[in-house]
Amino acid sequence: MNTPTLEAAPASRGRIAEPHSDTVDAVWRPIYWAGGVAALFTVATVVVAIPVFIVSPPPTTVAGWFALLHRNALLGLIDLDLAMLLGVGSSSLIYLALFGALRRVNAPVMALAAIVGLVGVATYFASNVAFNMLLLSNQYATATTDAQRSQLLAAGHAMLAIWQGTAYDVSYVLGGVAILIISVVMLRSAVFGKVTAYLGLLFGALMLVPGTAGAVGLVFAFASLLLMVVWDVLITRRLFQLAAHAQ
Repeated sequence: MNTPTLEAAPASRGRIAEPHSDTVDAVWRPIYWAGGVAALFTVATVVVAIPVFIVSPPPTTVAGWFALLHRNALLGLIDLDLAMLLGVGSSSLIYLALFGALRRVNAPVMALAAIVGLVGVATYFASNVAFNMLLLSNQYATATTDAQRSQLLAAGHAMLAIWQGTAYDVSYVLGGVAILIISVVMLRSAVFGKVTAYLGLLFGALMLVPGTAGAVGLVFAFASLLLMVVWDVLITRRLFQLAAHAQ
């Protein structure tokens, strides 16, 4: 006797099949946990960096940077975006977790967003010169001749030019583009709320103007940091929910 085969009914044409929190593949559970922790860590780096920038504004000269790094290496490194460097690095896990959460909505577009975001992370790492400046400051402190000091100051000028040069601007804009793409996919999904998606759109749009673009860039950068904190908290909450219900 033939046993009837049970088949899943085809999804309605034109509708997007979305994963519910209780049917997500269990293989993504550790990625969701890691992405949520990374988002919280990113918030922590902002909470650390902003007060340090206010209490100890970055020096305006290379000699000032060398003096600060020699006097207090940790404070100098944070002023050179060490905290932000760690936060940007952890965002790699956030991109991966968001790809997993939204892959069934539009896998190719989410893959593009993850690639753009990861390239932005790599470019940001290439632009940061915190430890280069620390090394130069140590050499400057032990230099015995004016010629050596002049060479080290020139090297410091070159490092600062790299720090806020083309690579930094490109990484900043790429991060904004990645957030915009992810937020557009969120709007077509029930996995994340509309508030998260719209905040992401605003956050990503502000990042299209780098912080190096004069006074406007500084205002946009500060506003984008505040939005990023709220967005990351919302992302963390949802990723932890997905991880808890994955099976």
